[in-house]
Parts: sequence; structure tokens; C-alpha cells
Amino acid sequence: MTAVLGGILVIAVADAMSDALGIHLAEEADPRTTHGHVWSATIVTFITKFVFSISFAVPLLLLPLATAVLVSVIWAMLVIVVLSYFLARSQGESPFAIIAEHVGIAMLVVIFSHYIGDWVGKTFG
Repeated sequence: MTAVLGGILVIAVADAMSDALGIHLAEEADPRTTHGHVWSATIVTFITKFVFSISFAVPLLLLPLATAVLVSVIWAMLVIVVLSYFLARSQGESPFAIIAEHVGIAMLVVIFSHYIGDWVGKTFG
């Protein structure tokens, strides 16, 4: 469990920092963007990504590992469904089609991640 918790923390920080840097560079490349907007977008991106990523530690701290993994997958899918719904509505698209696409991609990520984890465990464990 400690290794999983450590992995979540590392991912939370590294992913949030890398996405914040990407947003920073993209915003900075726009000549119409102010210096303050660049930094606020950078900071908001970091905080949002970090808080969402670290939220996956909560089930791990409260539940047995197998249950925590299941709860985390359900939590992630719920967030994807809600965000996809609002994205589809804002673009005048069919929410069902967008939700199905995003949940399908997320399921592939979960499946691939599981098998990569198994491979890493067998190879290096």
C-alpha cells in the first residue's frame, strides 16, 4: 500500500507540474495574453491537476487495496462522465456519443495500465 500511495503522490506532483508547464508555454505563446493570465492559468492548472490526482489517495487510505482500486476506477469514470456531459452540451454535441467515446478511451487506459503493471511486477518484482 505504501508503494501505491507513493506512486499516487509522485504522479500527482509530476503530472500537475508537466501539465502546468504545458499550459504556461501555450499561454505564453499567445501574444494577446497578459503576464498575469499566463501565471494564473499555470497555477490553476497545477492546483486542479494535483487535487484531482491526490483524490485517488483517499480510497486507498480508507479501504483495502482491491476495494480502493475499484472505488478509484468508479470515481474516475464518474468524473469523466460528468465532464464529458458538460463538454458535449457546451459544443451542441450528443452527450451520449461524447461520454461513450471518453469512457471507452478511459477503459482502454485502465486495461493497458493493469497489464503494464503486471508486466512491471513480473519483470522487476
